[in-house]
Amino acid sequence: MNTMDLTQAAVWLPLFFFVAMGIAMLSYVVLDGYDLGIGMLLNRGTDAEKDMMIASIGPFWDANETWIVLGVGLLLVAFPLAHGVILTELYLPVAAMLLGLILRGVSFDFRVKVNIEQKPLWNLLFYIGSLVASVSQGIMIGRLIVGFDSGALGWLFSVLVGLCLPAGYVLLGSTWLILKTEGDLQKKAFRWAKISLWLTGFGIALVSIATPYFSPEIMHKWFAWPQIIWLSPVPVATGLFFMLTYRIIGTLEEGKSKKEWLPFASVVAIFWLSFFGIAYSIFPYLIIGKMTLWQAAAATESLWVIFWGAIVVLPTILGYTLFSYRIFKGKATALTYY
Repeated sequence: MNTMDLTQAAVWLPLFFFVAMGIAMLSYVVLDGYDLGIGMLLNRGTDAEKDMMIASIGPFWDANETWIVLGVGLLLVAFPLAHGVILTELYLPVAAMLLGLILRGVSFDFRVKVNIEQKPLWNLLFYIGSLVASVSQGIMIGRLIVGFDSGALGWLFSVLVGLCLPAGYVLLGSTWLILKTEGDLQKKAFRWAKISLWLTGFGIALVSIATPYFSPEIMHKWFAWPQIIWLSPVPVATGLFFMLTYRIIGTLEEGKSKKEWLPFASVVAIFWLSFFGIAYSIFPYLIIGKMTLWQAAAATESLWVIFWGAIVVLPTILGYTLFSYRIFKGKATALTYY
C-alpha cells in the first residue's frame, strides 16, 4: 500500500489488528515465559522447593496461555493469507511446542495426584515439556526474523535463538521466584537470576547483530541517518535495565533493599524493548520481504466485524488478568488439591 491515510478503514483496521496481535504475543511471552522458566528450573530444587515453585505459578499458569490463543486467533481471522504461510513454514516447531505444552499440562496435575514414588517422573516431564516448548518458540521467532530463509545460515540463526530464548524465560522465572518466595529457595533464585541474566544478554545481542545481516532493509531501518539517532534510546535503555536488574538483585541478596518486585519488572521492561525492536524491524511485513500486513489482511467488511468483538474481548482478558494477579498477590503458599 503506497499511501498511509489513517482515516481509511482499509488502512487503520489492519494496523489495529497488527498492534493487538503484537500485544497478545508479547503478553504471552512475558506471562507464560516466567512459568516456562520455572518449569526449566524445577529440577534444581528440593522436593519441598519444587512444590513451592509450582505453587507460585499455580493460580496463573493456565490463564497465561490464553494470550497465545488470542494472538494466533487474531492472525487467523485478521490476516488469513499470512496465517496459512506462517503456520505451514512453522509446522514442525509449532507441533513440538504444542506437544511440550500438553506434556506440561498433564504433568502439572499428575505430579500431585500420583503415588509419591512416581512424582519425580512427572517433575521431570514437566521440565522436559517446558524446555521443548521454550526451544520451539525460540526457533519460531528465529524463522520469522529471517523471513523463513531456507539456507544453512538461516536455520543456524533460528536454532541459536531457540537455545537463547529459554535463558530469557529462566530469567523471568527466577525473578518471579524472588518476588513470590522466601528463604533458601529465594536465595537460589538470586543465583539463577544472575546466571541467566548474562545468557539472556548474549541472546539479545545475537539477535540484534544477526538480524540486519539477514535483511538489508532492516539494516537500513536501524542504521541509516537519522534513524540511528532517534532509535538509539532503545539499546541504551535495554543496557540500563540489564545493569539495574543485576544491581538490584545484588542489593536484595545482601538484604539492603526490600523491592523484591523490581527485578521482575525490570526484566519485563527488557522483554518489552526487545519486542519493540523486533516489531519495528519487521513492520510493515508479516513475512519479511514477502507480505505486508495490508496484503495479508482480510476484507475490510470482515475486519469491522472482528473489530467489534476484539474491543470487547481484549479489555475483558486484560481485566481478568489484572484481577487474578491482584487477588493472588503476595508470597506463594502451599498449593493444595481437593
